[in-house]
Amino acid sequence: MNRSVILLSLCQALLGTGNVLLIAVNGLIGKSLSPTPALITLPIAMQFVGLMLATIPASLIMQRIGRRNGFYLGNSVGIIGALISALALVYQMFPLFCFGTLLLGVGIGFGTLYRFAAVEACPPEEKNRAISLVMLGGVLAAVVGPALAVESRYWVSDQMFVGSFLGLVGLYVLALLLLTGVKIPKPQVLTEAEGIQRSLLEIVSQPIFIVAVVVGMVSYAVMNLLMTATPLAMARCGFSFPQTAWVIEWHVLGMFLPSFFTGRLIQRFGTTFMMQLGGALMLLCIAVNLNGQSEWHFWSALFLLGLGWNFMFISATSLVTGAYTESERAKTQATNEFLVFGMVTLSALSSGWLEVSFGWETMNWLMVPVVLWAMLTVLVFSAKLQAVKRA
Repeated sequence: MNRSVILLSLCQALLGTGNVLLIAVNGLIGKSLSPTPALITLPIAMQFVGLMLATIPASLIMQRIGRRNGFYLGNSVGIIGALISALALVYQMFPLFCFGTLLLGVGIGFGTLYRFAAVEACPPEEKNRAISLVMLGGVLAAVVGPALAVESRYWVSDQMFVGSFLGLVGLYVLALLLLTGVKIPKPQVLTEAEGIQRSLLEIVSQPIFIVAVVVGMVSYAVMNLLMTATPLAMARCGFSFPQTAWVIEWHVLGMFLPSFFTGRLIQRFGTTFMMQLGGALMLLCIAVNLNGQSEWHFWSALFLLGLGWNFMFISATSLVTGAYTESERAKTQATNEFLVFGMVTLSALSSGWLEVSFGWETMNWLMVPVVLWAMLTVLVFSAKLQAVKRA
């Protein structure tokens, strides 16, 4: 694998480390700052609003200025967002904190395109391995993120979690330095003759795009909703912050550790089988959550949730890259990211409200038909996907 893909994997690791840190602390910060329990997860939701708003502009901006310059821009916005969030904690300003997490989301929105950049930096036959390698950066995030969340809480004396956001600044600065070594050819602007484009409606009507976006939406939204609510549910059960951070660590390991072999599994068994396997693991996660609320239940359920997400999301990413031509790349990727992270934003907005209003068990039951919808979509279109693959 070439040097640029490895560096992109490290950048993804730094982005993931920051995301894990935010998962661990944002719900608890929202609980202490929000004026009402219904708004506990508003900072997390604002993060995903920023991510959703960035998806379309990020793809189009990178189409003009190149991947590396786009990642420079995204990390710079993330630095500003982390500094604003730290300032908001110092002055205990909930609206300002939400604005800071919004900017963090914008930066993360640019970072979600690391996996597509990896595809463009390697030969076509190494596409699945490149995606997996970039996602593998999350293994480092799983170990460093929770440790950073625990250790950085009191870096600034008498100001809990301010140090966590200063640590985020350091992660984004390091990513900027790594990006200087990434070399991805700037996409050429194709003439009409060189790159005839289908309408967006034609592209999104393809079975391959429908399956990819449905599986991407469901896998990420269900994972995000249950993951975001877990720290709140564990706090309600009396578990300590280090215990919660440990559970999150294993969840993120479940999300990214399989990336060592997910690409090869996709090549061997196909995207259809791997997406269905991921859905089955998510259903198993829900079954464990409904069976009890011990530390073991939270740990094993979140690990299964991460594993199911890995199989579904990497398969969906691999699938969507076959839905467009080079000249259609920017608008197709932008549409995919907007739909996926729009659904994730809704899950983040509803997570705290669902946990407070209906409880942990009801939340889990509500996710069952959502996962089944994704699995049914794969089943319905599986024959057409096979026909496309043979063509």
